[in-house]
Amino acid sequence: MDFNIAVLGGDGIGPEVTAEGVKTMQAVGRAFGHNFILEYGDVGGISIDKHGTPLTDGVRDLATSADAVLFGAVGGPKWDDPSAPTRPEDGLLALRAHLNVFANIRPVKVYPQLTDSSVLKPHVLEGVDMVVVRELTGGLYYAQPKGRTETPQGIVGVDTMRYSESEIERVLRVGFELARGRRGKLTSVDKANVLETSRLWRATATRLAGEYPEVELEHALVDACAMQIVLRPASYDVIVAENTFGDILTDEAAILAASMGLLPSASLSGVPQAGARTPGFYEPIHGTAPDIAGQGIANPCGSILSAAMMLRYSLGLTEEAAAIERAVQTVLEQGYRTADIATPGDTATATTRMGDLIVNAIA
Repeated sequence: MDFNIAVLGGDGIGPEVTAEGVKTMQAVGRAFGHNFILEYGDVGGISIDKHGTPLTDGVRDLATSADAVLFGAVGGPKWDDPSAPTRPEDGLLALRAHLNVFANIRPVKVYPQLTDSSVLKPHVLEGVDMVVVRELTGGLYYAQPKGRTETPQGIVGVDTMRYSESEIERVLRVGFELARGRRGKLTSVDKANVLETSRLWRATATRLAGEYPEVELEHALVDACAMQIVLRPASYDVIVAENTFGDILTDEAAILAASMGLLPSASLSGVPQAGARTPGFYEPIHGTAPDIAGQGIANPCGSILSAAMMLRYSLGLTEEAAAIERAVQTVLEQGYRTADIATPGDTATATTRMGDLIVNAIA
């Protein structure tokens, strides 16, 4: 079977780790008889350098026509001038909005063999297996008005927090459906003691809970949730949060897994269903890591596991996705570590070597 995949590596370590995700996909294709037709495009800073814009019409159309998008990361110090008319991240935000991928699904799993690589005590990490659902196309990152203006009192910067009931409801439904298929607990995160959008969020979650009697709903203020993620992370099953809160909480939750380099994500325009074919956008949650770009030491597991999520949710290949996930588990059990998860005494494994080991473990 043929599948069309748009590959957008982006900046920094993005192309390096994405190459390993592609390599793993191709190994699955050979093992299971699939053909992945890959089309590459520039996005982010590299696109600004080449084309004067972080997202060209051609790359936008490429992403739209593909069965799924495998993405790396964008940004870096080279493009950090606050006075620049456009930034690499603008390309990513525009792609998400254009594809209407409103639900970002970030699984956080602690591999037992990596508990010594985490800064937290091993007993705190026992049984951690959660999914964070982040609303992706609303809130502070998108709403208007936005910008800076000169006033007699000085420069004023404005960002607007805005959500409609329909935007909130659709991402909460993703959370409820995921919880229904897991351990049956949903934590809805807000700041309802301060923000009007959060009061609407909480009211909408409470209303929807009546449609999901098998799911236990709890509300949590974002600051309290941030604390509990490091105090008792195993108590969480599915967490759903608005855009900014979800962005921050998932980066914090990466500490549980020992490294952001291990964590994948799927951005979808509907409720994820294993075996279905829903167009999606897949990327590791880490950034471009410009300090290590080009050194061949980045952890490719987040990109490889993102490719596995792509196989499951956008291509309907559940067995193939599981084969990649088992291969990652096997390689970690064998003691191989990239620099970000290596402990004293470990010999760090290079990016391409880690990819090769995972490819060889696919069965």
